[in-house]
Amino acid sequence: MSILSTQQILDAGLGDWRKLAQALHARFLTRDFTTGLALVSAIGELAEDANHHPDISLTYPHVDVKLLSHDASGVTQRDVDLARRISNLAAERGITSDPAAPAVVELALDTADVAGIGPFWAALLTGDASAVDGDDVADPTGRVPLLWFQHTDAHETPRQRFHLDVWLPHDAADARIAAAVAAGGTVVDDAEAPSFTVLADAEGNRACVCTILER
Repeated sequence: MSILSTQQILDAGLGDWRKLAQALHARFLTRDFTTGLALVSAIGELAEDANHHPDISLTYPHVDVKLLSHDASGVTQRDVDLARRISNLAAERGITSDPAAPAVVELALDTADVAGIGPFWAALLTGDASAVDGDDVADPTGRVPLLWFQHTDAHETPRQRFHLDVWLPHDAADARIAAAVAAGGTVVDDAEAPSFTVLADAEGNRACVCTILER
């Protein structure tokens, strides 16, 4: 099954769901644990019926759901179909969503030597020095954020080597950027917005607010 484009995902009209770095994400406001547990159980039945299984996180006030076709390494039509079924299920139970809530944080590290430092970071973060896939260190159990290596020329001049990528819903990013600026930050570079906008704190430490648009 082929990976859907950003426009195809947007055209699907999934009001509860937002595509972030790799997957579809939704937060359902169950407001109590019992309601959340019942929703998780019902989603599990849908997943078994579809033979397609989301990642689900249950907390007291909400249920977070993530959909990704791992065999295709992206969002496919079966993710969209299951997302729509999950939304209908939640609506039938009177459970609303918060489409602005989902967020994914990734770590980015500038390096001219992925092969030299990749195994170290893989071992440190996952316990497995071989857990390097191309430019990524990914923990299959989801304990730590994905770390990706940003290629750069070798250099000796001190500079920031790490930065955070904060993936947000495309229709929530501007408000988050404004909040960060109001809290003392600055916009360093918005030439690639809305794909990503580079922000800095008062000491110059940088982070990128990322969306799926124009990628």
